[in-house]
Amino acid sequence: MSAEHKQLESNNGCVHYWISRNCNQNAICILFTHGLTANHTMFEKQVEYFEASYTVITWDVPLHGLSRPYQNFSYENTAKELKAILNKENIKKVILVGMSMGGYPSQEFAYRYPENVDRMIMLNTTPFGLEFYSKSDLWWLKQAAPLGKWFTDRMLRESMAKSVSKTDYSYKKMIEMLNPLSKAEIIEQMDIAYGKFAKENKNVQFDCPVLLLLGDSDTTGKVKQYNKAWTKATSYPLHIISHAAHFSNGDNPEQVNLEIENFIQGKGSYDI
Repeated sequence: MSAEHKQLESNNGCVHYWISRNCNQNAICILFTHGLTANHTMFEKQVEYFEASYTVITWDVPLHGLSRPYQNFSYENTAKELKAILNKENIKKVILVGMSMGGYPSQEFAYRYPENVDRMIMLNTTPFGLEFYSKSDLWWLKQAAPLGKWFTDRMLRESMAKSVSKTDYSYKKMIEMLNPLSKAEIIEQMDIAYGKFAKENKNVQFDCPVLLLLGDSDTTGKVKQYNKAWTKATSYPLHIISHAAHFSNGDNPEQVNLEIENFIQGKGSYDI
């Protein structure tokens, strides 16, 4: 099955998405949102696994992939774009999977449109919530883009890809997703995405079941510490992906896919 490439025009730009619609009209829809400087192909291992039994949507988040240029980026606007996609496809309920930065549009969407969310899987991401972040945490977030300017173009790409991956597949996939971007565009994405998170972060409460997934070798920022604090504060189950760094769905797609499917089907040790 091949996904159908579609576009959605909004006041801020053209948003590109891909849908593999299951022939079963009652099939559950899973919507995957990729991480910073990546694009929809970050989930190719998940699409391959799930499209036979589910309707699957991937997209290029505004400012990323083909969804460039895009004006007035904010997580509020990304949530509105997702809502417009679902309206266009006449999909009432989705399961959200957000990887790293992709967790922010997902959480924003669940906050604004809870009636449209069946459950959420947060993959190597961090929580919305004012209590989780100190002033120094937010300050360091804003330093990612300025620090990136000190790297040469090649060093920046290679260091980014190496830092998030544990397998050759994930490293090469990250390099491939970075290839179409100039160094200036990479830094712009980092600057806007982290800056907007600091401004739009808020206390939230989700009524739907939430699963946290984290690579056992994830050394990106304080992702591991935030996830431990997140599960402690909310009692959301936290499952560790073995032999995986930050790009855990690329490093160990077999376990990630199984964790997602078990969570959807209500199997395994899930406190939901």
